[in-house]
Amino acid sequence: MFNKAEELLRLCNEKNKRISEIVMEKEIRANKTSQEDLMDRMKNILQIMKESSKAALDKEIKSVSGLTGGDAKKLEEYRKSNETLSGDLIISAMAKALSTSEVNASMGKIVAAPTAGASGIIPSALLSAKEKLNLTDEQVIMGLFIAAGIGEIVAKNATVSGAEGGCQAECGTAAAMAAGAIVEMAGGSPEASFHAASFALVNILGLVCDPIGGLVEYPCALRNASGVVNALICADLALAGVKSLVPFDEVVDSMKRVGKMMPEALRETALGGLATTPTGEEIRRRLLN
Repeated sequence: MFNKAEELLRLCNEKNKRISEIVMEKEIRANKTSQEDLMDRMKNILQIMKESSKAALDKEIKSVSGLTGGDAKKLEEYRKSNETLSGDLIISAMAKALSTSEVNASMGKIVAAPTAGASGIIPSALLSAKEKLNLTDEQVIMGLFIAAGIGEIVAKNATVSGAEGGCQAECGTAAAMAAGAIVEMAGGSPEASFHAASFALVNILGLVCDPIGGLVEYPCALRNASGVVNALICADLALAGVKSLVPFDEVVDSMKRVGKMMPEALRETALGGLATTPTGEEIRRRLLN
């Protein structure tokens, strides 16, 4: 039905429908299911996202390794102090993103959207938009369809794997999915959704994947926090009428080429970047022992 953003936008214009509606129709047809059953599945996904984004806000959740944990709670407490620089929405969104990351690192239940390492971005972004815009769960679910459509385009034409394309492919794709979804949730056009998705990828084009100790914890969790902020500001840029000079499909192609140019040491192997700093190496030795 569509493989690229250009094709999806053409369908939206021809059928006078939103991105979410086109993607939902595609899912119904591909999975030979009913709209009711599909919505039930999406409600379950949204519930898991809600739970993971809140789980670590009021209690410290440590990772299995003990390397990370408790930061979501710190941010939530900081937010409540009313003395933040970034404001309530941004701090709350970052705390939610860290919460899901901490649930993931503790072997809890999360939704890998598009991957476990980037799983904090979409729940936090969409739920933060829900609170800000007073949206219903059904509207958030339609946002998830948009995110799914954008993620599918990236997966088909590039990659969502840090091992293949670096963190730009994981946190970058998640931010693009979230940004595009928020734009439609806020009443923006299909074209504006893809402008936002383009911005989100452009902003972290070339970001490496360098997990300390080979664990999806640090700096992964921090990149989830910055990733959700990336999604929110990119949505605002597009809603303000700012347009991407380079079309989304070309941005995705560029991300793919950049990923192929990255050395193996910077693609989730823990052989470069922060993983091979003196502190990173010391942590790795400690974990091995």
